[in-house]
Amino acid sequence: MFQSGQTVQSAPRKPVMGKGIAHRGSLGFILMSTDLACEADLFAMAPAGVGIHITRLKTDDYTTNETLARHIDHMADAASRLQPDVKPSVISYCCTSGSIVCREENVFREIRKGAPYAQPMCIVTGVMDALREVGAKKIVVGTPYLDDVNTAEAEYLHAAGFDVLDIQGLRLETGVEFGMVEPSYWKEFALEIDRPEADAIFLSCGGIRSLEVVAEIEQAAGKPVITSNQAQMWSCMRRAGLMDELEGFGQIFKHPGNALAPTI
Repeated sequence: MFQSGQTVQSAPRKPVMGKGIAHRGSLGFILMSTDLACEADLFAMAPAGVGIHITRLKTDDYTTNETLARHIDHMADAASRLQPDVKPSVISYCCTSGSIVCREENVFREIRKGAPYAQPMCIVTGVMDALREVGAKKIVVGTPYLDDVNTAEAEYLHAAGFDVLDIQGLRLETGVEFGMVEPSYWKEFALEIDRPEADAIFLSCGGIRSLEVVAEIEQAAGKPVITSNQAQMWSCMRRAGLMDELEGFGQIFKHPGNALAPTI
């Protein structure tokens, strides 16, 4: 028994060393401080042997174009905190509307500043990768956002070559509210806004619980459903050379990733 004043002396041992949890590779993610959904989604989708490394970006819990634009100011610092010892091969910024307001090229530049060893990514890049991969041009979009954010998103997707047949938001103001909407409502909402001529349904936002019902929506709608976290994870995995075909998270994971856009 240890007595005060004694010096601890451990016996010599030879521990059995393995390849570690992330022996197949590591992915890094920069989440909003207000996000209630993305972290759980990422760990749910992570294949065995793939490390998921997460940091948080300080954000206002009021989502407007103005508050989203401030995310870029701290992006490089957040990227620098993502396990530099294991060097994730891809680091992604996990805010769909923030990716749009800050613009992909600016996000990539700042992530490279903080983590020059990693391929930079952001959610909206993954979303557009996924939409192109499934051959979707005409889309409907459901979001939790206010309409100034919805307008910016519609403009961004239109400029990227997508026909936005409709975009509808729940007009919620805070990230905490986003994460409190029940998955069953996202299914109801998605089917409500769907149109027969739409090639795919896109549920936008990394902070919503849409991943949990994506397979149900696809079955009911008979078409691909893309969610922000699902598309981001799929694109990051394919960019890292991880070709797993995950079950239960939508048909996008059956695709190899032939339509990935360069992150320049």
